[in-house]
Amino acid sequence: MGKYRKFLIMALAAGLVTALMASGVLDYADLAVSDRFYQSRSASDGEIVLVGIDQKALEDIGPYSQWGREVMAAALAALNESEACRPAVIAMDVLYSGETTSVKEKNGMRAGETDGAGDAHLAEEAGRYGNVVAACAAVFGSSLAEAETGEYYLDSFSVTAFDAPYEALGEAAEQGHINAMLDRDGILRHHLLEIGLEDGTRVPSLALKTAEMYREYHGMEQGALPPADARGFWYLPFCGVPGDMEAISLSDVLSGKVPADYFAGKIVLIGPYAAGLQDSYLTAADHAAPMYGMEFQANAIQVLLWEDYRREVPDGIQLTALFFLLLLALAGFWKRKVRLSTGLWLLLCAGAAGFCRLMYDRGLVLHLLWIPLGVTALYVGCIAFNYMQASLEKRRITNTFERYVAPEIVREILREGTGGLELGGKLTRIAVLFVDVRGFTPMSERLKPTQVVEILNCYLSLISDCILKNGGTLDKFVGDAAMAFWGAPLPQEDYVMHALKAAADMAEGSRALSQELLKRYGRTVSFGIGVHAGEAVVGNIGSAKRMDYTAIGDTVNTAARLEANAPAGTIYISRAVADEAGERIRTTSLGDTVKLKGKKEGFEVLCLEEIL
Repeated sequence: MGKYRKFLIMALAAGLVTALMASGVLDYADLAVSDRFYQSRSASDGEIVLVGIDQKALEDIGPYSQWGREVMAAALAALNESEACRPAVIAMDVLYSGETTSVKEKNGMRAGETDGAGDAHLAEEAGRYGNVVAACAAVFGSSLAEAETGEYYLDSFSVTAFDAPYEALGEAAEQGHINAMLDRDGILRHHLLEIGLEDGTRVPSLALKTAEMYREYHGMEQGALPPADARGFWYLPFCGVPGDMEAISLSDVLSGKVPADYFAGKIVLIGPYAAGLQDSYLTAADHAAPMYGMEFQANAIQVLLWEDYRREVPDGIQLTALFFLLLLALAGFWKRKVRLSTGLWLLLCAGAAGFCRLMYDRGLVLHLLWIPLGVTALYVGCIAFNYMQASLEKRRITNTFERYVAPEIVREILREGTGGLELGGKLTRIAVLFVDVRGFTPMSERLKPTQVVEILNCYLSLISDCILKNGGTLDKFVGDAAMAFWGAPLPQEDYVMHALKAAADMAEGSRALSQELLKRYGRTVSFGIGVHAGEAVVGNIGSAKRMDYTAIGDTVNTAARLEANAPAGTIYISRAVADEAGERIRTTSLGDTVKLKGKKEGFEVLCLEEIL
């Protein structure tokens, strides 16, 4: 595979995985895991107190639907008992946008009012010390908006309605919106810093206004605002899970059970704190337990006071970094051993988690699963690709090797693995056979080249079939000659007899083939065969760039000398071969009358007559 083609494939794979992350398919899983990984509990500074409209208050005062504004007015009066003990801020997480007229009384506490007296009373108490924040809320939808260029566009996040406190309360108290906007997975993890109205007015959130008033009360400088997106949302690192912050029943405040000086200089949040009041959300702090609205406000206030902000890194930056990281990871996985790839995969996944945590602690929020999931996808893909490549390579090698070695030997080598074919050579006992076509050169001078090739292929096919049928390894063809051996690459029982049977099959087959060729071309040739047995070095012989699986040594040379001296149609064997075969063959000893080059006097040569 070319270098550029490899790079293009790697870039395409990294790009596809990056596109998958950008598509948002895995966002729900990423958000859920990120919430659990990032959000951690931390103790608040105790300056925020929750006063809940809880079950006890509902039992003492009556059903919430029948409450009048005198109840909240009484609560403000109790909290603002005097200048000396008043809270720094009282934030009402309850929307009072209209006028009510109803009368209820229970346990001596009025739960209603008539003729707007409750409205006036509530406004009066809210304005007594100027430390009250009243709630307001906006309704968002789609509407046409005019751009600076004069063109109109559809704004999907425009304020279509706004519920402000009734006029008297709005004049007496500060205002802050209580909109809680869920993410697309139904989880509350962002806070809307402020709302822009059509007339250009900017309405801060209840949390922001409360934090500003708290700082002003204590003579503190106003803090930096959190990093918000174009719509005004910012990521909220929750301080704790539902129930972590101190909560006091509104009933206990009204009855005086909790003294007013307990709230002095603090932030007091008043709001629903009972499941039936339907003011709760699943948050990033806990996906199972709902958090009440005023707990959410309290978390936002605490983070604003601490200025412990987090900035979500834009997806475009993260996707770009992800692409190049995946490209590097793919280069590490490409055609590597499984153990090395697995180690790299684990290192990248663990390193990504650690890096995300480090960045979070330094104020940056990253997608936690993008790198681990992307790296895992490429890791699995590379393992599968490498496996397929290995399988194809194994098949190619098998098909090639089967041309030289009997299929059953190939299967045995593959079962044993690479141990069956060690790099380099090893000394082993083998039987070596050489065979050569006699009379080939004179014949090639008289026939056409195409006819010569056809005849040669017929004889060499016969030789190959005889070798492989008898479990031998076809080492090489050298012109019109061939070399084969038995006993390697795997040990074989009775390897000498297999070699002799192959030689006998060649001699017998050559006679029938000679008759056929004589009819077709008027020419015939025959074989000279030599077989010897002994020790030889067998293995991958050559250089790193070019090697052959072959056998070398005196045993090989002796077999070649026997073949070179064997007349046409004759099989010469050594005494070592004859002794190994024993009484299973019939031979004629030629003594030392056949002189083999490189052999001392007395080397006995035998002619194989028949296999019994």
